[in-house]
Amino acid sequence: MRRVLLIDNYDSFTYNLVQALAVLSAE
Repeated sequence: MRRVLLIDNYDSFTYNLVQALAVLSAE
């Protein structure tokens, strides 16, 4: 999570994308 604070713009987008894929694969 520390990386997100350092490069919030890029990592937040990547994190959201990963979360979306995780939700889709979970269902």
